[in-house]
Amino acid sequence: MKLLFATTNKGKITLMKRRTDNLGIELISLNDISVPQLNIEENGNSPLENAKIKALAYYDALKVPLFSCDSGLYIDGLDESRQPAHNVRGKGSGANGEKTDDETIDHYITLANEMGGEMTARYKNAICLILDDGKIYEHIGDDISSRPFIISSKPHNMRIDGFPLDSLSIHIESGKYYFDLEQSDKYWDWGTDDGYTNFFRKALNL
Repeated sequence: MKLLFATTNKGKITLMKRRTDNLGIELISLNDISVPQLNIEENGNSPLENAKIKALAYYDALKVPLFSCDSGLYIDGLDESRQPAHNVRGKGSGANGEKTDDETIDHYITLANEMGGEMTARYKNAICLILDDGKIYEHIGDDISSRPFIISSKPHNMRIDGFPLDSLSIHIESGKYYFDLEQSDKYWDWGTDDGYTNFFRKALNL
């Protein structure tokens, strides 16, 4: 079946294609179709609420099966009022008024420096899938959330468009930047492929 991933983020698209490739899903994105200009106000109180807000907005406009994902970043020891949560990028000069990749990296370098040079963080991930007006599936849970990792004030020299924090992220157990891990281990901590695959398999009766 053909399924729309309601995002233009190339990094997220590549990752999700890997998670759905063995399910017989033809995954397309907003980069592949003509989409009306939408003014989506992501004013939910959690990653799941924002994933649903985006999914409903695009479904109302396009009336095709689609899903949206959202993430919340939580940093140990940071005051609740300053937690990035579901507003990981914050306000900046990029698309939709958010920070660009460079602005995001600079922001978290500054924050890590405030906390002694590094900080422990975790992503809570959420997904909302809409097949038709009566079939909406939502999920947020440990099986699609990341394990704890380190955000460093010292950036790696590699970057991936759409994943700015990868250049600051260090695997706790090995002490290595994720960019320096073996390919088979590189993305495991960011939400297991099995968690997303099982979600689609159950919702689509595959």
